[in-house]
Amino acid sequence: MDRRLRPCFKQIALALAGVLAAAPAPATEAARHGLAMHGAPALAPAFQNFPYVNPNAPKGGRLSIGVQGTFDSLNPFPVKGLTAAHGVAGLVTEPLMRRSLDEPFTLYPLIARAVEMPEDRGAVTFLLDERAAFADGHPVTSEDVRFSFDLLRTKGRPNYRNSYDKVAKVETPDPHTIRFDLSDAGDRELPLILGLMPILPKHAVDPETFEASTFHPLLGSGPYVIQAVNPGESITYRRNPAYWGADHPANRGTYNFDEIRYDYYRDANSLFEAFKAGLYDFRIETDPTRWLTGYDIPAVREGRIVREELPNRLPKGMAGFVFNTRRSTFEDVRVREALGFLFDFAWVNKNLFGGVYRRTASYFDESDLSAHERPADTKERALLAQYPDAVRADILEGRWEPPASDGSGRDRDLARRAIALLSGAGYERVGDGVRNRATGEPLAFEIMVVSRDQERIALNFAQSLSRIGVAARVRLVDSVQYERRRQRFDFDMMIASWPVSPSPGNEQFFRWGSASADREGSFNFAGVTSPAVDGMIQALLAAEQRDDFAAAVRALDRVLLSGFYVVPLYHLPNQWIAHDARVKRPAEVPLLGPLIEIWWRESR
Repeated sequence: MDRRLRPCFKQIALALAGVLAAAPAPATEAARHGLAMHGAPALAPAFQNFPYVNPNAPKGGRLSIGVQGTFDSLNPFPVKGLTAAHGVAGLVTEPLMRRSLDEPFTLYPLIARAVEMPEDRGAVTFLLDERAAFADGHPVTSEDVRFSFDLLRTKGRPNYRNSYDKVAKVETPDPHTIRFDLSDAGDRELPLILGLMPILPKHAVDPETFEASTFHPLLGSGPYVIQAVNPGESITYRRNPAYWGADHPANRGTYNFDEIRYDYYRDANSLFEAFKAGLYDFRIETDPTRWLTGYDIPAVREGRIVREELPNRLPKGMAGFVFNTRRSTFEDVRVREALGFLFDFAWVNKNLFGGVYRRTASYFDESDLSAHERPADTKERALLAQYPDAVRADILEGRWEPPASDGSGRDRDLARRAIALLSGAGYERVGDGVRNRATGEPLAFEIMVVSRDQERIALNFAQSLSRIGVAARVRLVDSVQYERRRQRFDFDMMIASWPVSPSPGNEQFFRWGSASADREGSFNFAGVTSPAVDGMIQALLAAEQRDDFAAAVRALDRVLLSGFYVVPLYHLPNQWIAHDARVKRPAEVPLLGPLIEIWWRESR
């Protein structure tokens, strides 16, 4: 549409504002109502609510959520706030567009009522809803969006910087239009990443103090405001009665509680005991022993607490002992692979977890994005051709499996294979230990853990390693120290997890890209610096069709598996939740899971 005509249309829209106040402003014919990573948005432009919500859900009541750890800031966006309070992003601040929970990666209108984008995705223009306002009544304008972009690109977390640095130019032709020039980005996901940008108020945020930890409430345009803060212990949000988007189609059936409170507990046991005592309402359970035996309590038997096992349709991400390859101990891939032979999943699963887990064998397990048990197809091989040594033959052909033991806890065959690999890497058995033949240095390292559950698994792994003379010390640290050391990569080995969505994208650079290897606060805990990894991530971002995208993700999976950066742990096939019986959810569980934002409290 000719930009010279926009003022005329805006005058018409303003004249009709009183009549159409309950509905979003109409988009121009050239504008899109949504953005999908691949294909078209599933919902029509005039949709009234997302299909997975209860649009008639009652409003009111309080939701209490328990979390483990502590917090020292109310600003979740910079790196230097060591641990930000839960809920600020999403409850207080909100993005330009709302993500559908039932599509791999699709955005619909929110602050941006519509979007303009050419087919090559070389630019994206967001047309802002003139009703959008911050909690103090100031309207959200294109200058606020530009301010947020500039601030997060220069002082935000590395994931913002990695993506926003690809933008060539930003234009704000009027208060409700902002255009991003992406002509040099080569990144088809970038328009959607920009659509998820949290919008901060230019008039209420000081860039000079943005990176400092603070308990000063952040101002946003979202459905809640911060009501009370007990530093490190609890934070309470109150639903904003003047929230501009309360009747927006993207919000119908969501944000139903008048108050949401997060209570912090120091360890997993006190967290669970608090739930049994009724001190908070909703819990995601991950401990099989606790799930199988810990809920035999009166509240469950009498129906006051409901337990549910829900289907998990997402790809199963990776969790495991991650090697910090910045340490010389773990530079050699043969050492990393060798140590992986000593984790006895069969014994751990049977004796510690009642056999409920499945061994993780892919960074995108149980999905069409996984390379596990799947030979590389023509498209994958073409992508990998320029990196001939990046993928092992057995992984390329889909034959590789994580080591499978006899379940005895003392599998001699796996121990012999580990010793053989270590010998090839220059190590030998000397007395009760393993030493480098050239330097005489022992093969010894520390496993950093943050909970008793992690400690139990790490101690088992350390004991197995000791059988061949490898000295692994397990160190339990508090959550503050853990977060600090994790952000600074100050560890030898730790347990980490990388959940994935059905549409992996730019976050893969943040996890595995060479540019993030030494960037403080990134999730590239392993210190991966691989041209093949970078190339596969770039390929998945450039893919226009779903099959090309899936081939690129599987190729990435193969490169990561070949690097043996992680000793894979395990995953649950389904999701376990427990909640107060008065807290209700919609009957349909969306693709991205039972997010609490669409639940409500039943009044009695």
